[in-house]
Amino acid sequence: MINDMLLASNKAKGQRPYFFTDPMVERVLNITMAVAGELAVARERVDTLERLLESKGILTRAEIETFQPTTDQSTDRQRWHAEYIARILRIVQQEIEAIQQPADMNRSIDDVADELNREE
Repeated sequence: MINDMLLASNKAKGQRPYFFTDPMVERVLNITMAVAGELAVARERVDTLERLLESKGILTRAEIETFQPTTDQSTDRQRWHAEYIARILRIVQQEIEAIQQPADMNRSIDDVADELNREE
């Protein structure tokens, strides 16, 4: 698991291929491809779980397909979705904020530390 995380964060050797002249379009493509890769892995794991549950007679795929979450479960899912999308789009949001409000060069180190502590 740790080796997988290290490999995922490794920088590829050589220059990154660029497909578009607009860096913003390129950034969106990179985000999309990262999310697509994560989705593919998650889909494989869900498929594995469904097959194991069915083979052990615990659940059938029909039961999984017809599952209706409770109100609390739906709320938890919606909260997770919102947080997930916020994480995916965080870099874009930070860039927009930087363009709209250039960094105040007069901030003290204490102000910066306070801001970083609030983000955690």
